[in-house]
Amino acid sequence: MAISVDASMPGGNVAEAYVEETEQAAIVRFTAAAHGGTERLWFRFRIDGLSGESKRPVRLILNHPDTMLGAQRPETLRPVIRHDGADWKRTAPAVLQEQDDGRRSYAWNVDAPRRTLDVAFCYPYGPREVDGLVGDLDGYLSAHTIGVSQGDRAIVRLSNSSGNAGRQRPGVYLSARQHSGETPGSWVLDGVLREFASLGDKAPVVWAVPLTNIDGVMDGDYGKDPFPRDLNRSWSQPPMRHEVMTMQRDIDRWRERCMPALAIDFHAPGGCEDTGVYAFIPNPAKQSVPARAVAPYAEAIAEKLGEHAAIPFTRVAHYASRWEGPEGGKPTINGWFTSFGIPSMCVETPYGMIGDLVLTVQEYREIGRRVATGIVNALEKHA
Repeated sequence: MAISVDASMPGGNVAEAYVEETEQAAIVRFTAAAHGGTERLWFRFRIDGLSGESKRPVRLILNHPDTMLGAQRPETLRPVIRHDGADWKRTAPAVLQEQDDGRRSYAWNVDAPRRTLDVAFCYPYGPREVDGLVGDLDGYLSAHTIGVSQGDRAIVRLSNSSGNAGRQRPGVYLSARQHSGETPGSWVLDGVLREFASLGDKAPVVWAVPLTNIDGVMDGDYGKDPFPRDLNRSWSQPPMRHEVMTMQRDIDRWRERCMPALAIDFHAPGGCEDTGVYAFIPNPAKQSVPARAVAPYAEAIAEKLGEHAAIPFTRVAHYASRWEGPEGGKPTINGWFTSFGIPSMCVETPYGMIGDLVLTVQEYREIGRRVATGIVNALEKHA
C-alpha cells in the first residue's frame, strides 16, 4: 500500500505534501495551508500506508516556516504526533535545513508507527474534547447552543449557572479560539473550568465559549487575520461577523443575570514564543477605569501562575494590525467589555515551551487551574 497524506479529518490542514521513500526513512514534506488567510501557522494531517514491518523512521520536513507567524526559531517548534491513534506527544526540537538560495525548512525524525501517524502543530481541541470535559465534570456544566456560525454550525456555551434576575453572584465570562488554530487557549480554559468545578460554591457564575470560531476549528484554519476580518477584530457596533453578534447577545444575557466581575479571552501567541503566559489589558491611557479595575485580577493570576508567568505579565497591545477601526483602534472583545466598564484581559499561552518546560495537556490544565484560583482569590479579596 502506498504511503498517503490525508487532511480530511476535522481540523485538517496541509498543503504541498510530498512523499519520498528511501532505504533510510519515509520522507514526508509538507506546508501549513493558508486556507485563504493572510497568516498561517496551524497544520494537522495523517500519514497512512506505513508498513508495520519496516523499522525506517518517518522524516517530517516542514517547508516555508519563515512565512508562518512567529515560527522562526526551530529549537522551540515542537509539534505533536500520535502513533496509530494512541495519545498525542511532543516531538523533539526541529532541525534547521537551509538551501543554497536561503530557503529554510524544519525536520523531525520520528519512530515509525504500525500503520498511521497523525501530525499537528499543537494538541488538537474540538467538539469531542468539549463533550469530554462536560462528561468528566458529571453535570457541573450545562451546554447550550447560543446561535450558529457563518457556516451554520452550532456555537456552544458552557455554564455552571443560569444566574438570576437578582444578580446576586459575581460572574465571569470566558472565551477561546477566536483564532481557531490557537488550541492552547481551549486547553487552558478546560483547566479553568475543571478547577471551578472543584471549588463548588466558591466559584462565580461562569459562562464560557470554548470554540468561538467553530468554522475555523472544523475546517482547519489558523484563523488569524483572514480577509476581510477575524473574529477578534469584529467587535464593533454593529459587529462585522455573525459569530460576534451571537456572543454579544449572550454577553448581554450574562450581564443581566450576575454581577459582572471579569472577562477573559484565551489565545496563543506567535508560534515560537516561550517566555511564559502573559495578558493583554486595556490601555490605561485610553481606558483608565477598566485598566485599574482589571489590575487586581491580573496580579492575583500572575502570582498563582508563578514560574509559568512571563515577565512582565501584563502588557498593552502595540503591534500593528491590518484591521484598524474607524478611529484607529482595534474593535476587539476586550473593547466590548470595557465599554460596559467590565474588567477584561486577553491571556496568551505559548504553544510548545515555557523556558525549558515542554507544555503538555496536563501543563495547560495546570495553567488553567492556577488562573481559576487567581480569579477566585481576587473575587474574595475585592468583593
